[in-house]
Amino acid sequence: MKKSTLLSIDAFAKTEEDVRIRTRTGGIITLSCVMVTLMLLYSEWRQLNKVIIRPDLVVDRDRHLKLDLNMDVTFPNLPCYLLNLDVLDSSGETQLDLLESGWSKTRLDSSGQSLGTEKFKVGEEDGVQPTDENYCGPCYGARDQSQNEGKPKEEQVCCQTCEDVRTAYANAQWAFFDGKDIEQCEREGYVEKVNKHINEGCRIKGKAKLNRIEGSMHFAPGKAYRNARGHYHDVSLYDKNHNLNFNHIINHLSFGQELNEIATESVSTAPLDGKTVKPDIDTHFHQFTYFLKIVPTRFEHLDGTKLETTQFSATYHSRSIHGGTDEDHPNTLHGRGGWPSLYVNFEMSPLKVINRQQHAQTWSGFILNCITSIGGILAVGTVVDKVTYKAQRSLLGKKSA
Repeated sequence: MKKSTLLSIDAFAKTEEDVRIRTRTGGIITLSCVMVTLMLLYSEWRQLNKVIIRPDLVVDRDRHLKLDLNMDVTFPNLPCYLLNLDVLDSSGETQLDLLESGWSKTRLDSSGQSLGTEKFKVGEEDGVQPTDENYCGPCYGARDQSQNEGKPKEEQVCCQTCEDVRTAYANAQWAFFDGKDIEQCEREGYVEKVNKHINEGCRIKGKAKLNRIEGSMHFAPGKAYRNARGHYHDVSLYDKNHNLNFNHIINHLSFGQELNEIATESVSTAPLDGKTVKPDIDTHFHQFTYFLKIVPTRFEHLDGTKLETTQFSATYHSRSIHGGTDEDHPNTLHGRGGWPSLYVNFEMSPLKVINRQQHAQTWSGFILNCITSIGGILAVGTVVDKVTYKAQRSLLGKKSA
């Protein structure tokens, strides 16, 4: 019978079963190899089913989109009606009185317990209106009313409500305080309500849209106004009550969409959550500032969904608006100016991080690693068996001699 030509290229030559020698040591080594192989294969299987996040850094091409702001802050020593939130950015865009645009303001007592979220209302909203149809309220010099005489009612310059007077004072850059001795405010009960709630705290919670450029947002006391010389607040009532300050608790601060549980295992998008600022010193005339470096971040999930959010780092700083030396660092001098407030300055990175969810290993990699593991263990086991067998034969030969 003619032999096949394949016999000459057989790399797996066989030995006769009769010439094989089996030993107990070889059996132990074989069992050990099987156990190690099974452990390695199980580890490879776990890697195949493991989901990881692989980051990639690219240029941010979505800078035309708005950035979502999510904020929840507690001020234990400031009443809700005195707080004001404004946003300014480097483009010149200003958002004033954001707290009046869908944000919730929860009144707190001295122990931090909620007193309700009812809106601070006075004047016409409470049904308190002048009985005289021809009534034209005085503006107390904040607006020019000298030309009112002889004009029809609709053409006269009047301050009908306490809020009208307050706005006129703000535009004239006059201190309004609590409205005491102002006819409209006394009639509407504004003075009484202001002094009744002056020792309360406030929890602010809400969302806003920001431009993806450099800017700042700040909580400040009193009504905000802006003119050619800059941005200002009427802090007269705050200055009058020295028990007020901007000590605060950041319950939550983030930008963009909220993450799911898988993403939050490796990435924190809200590093300031839970931060409490309550110095032991008098902070009535203190300004608290945070400097944020925001990096746009996208999460791409295995199911194809995408989530746009951000990561950011934060640096905290506080100073007295009166300036002077630093108690901890005598050689450091703080500038003078500004008003008591909580500032959050933010700066957007031109780069974006894209985090893609992927399996830690592909099927081809899994099969290759399994073959490599099995082959490697068998090769090592063969070497150990040969060394052990020769060592035993050498020892037995010496004993018999």
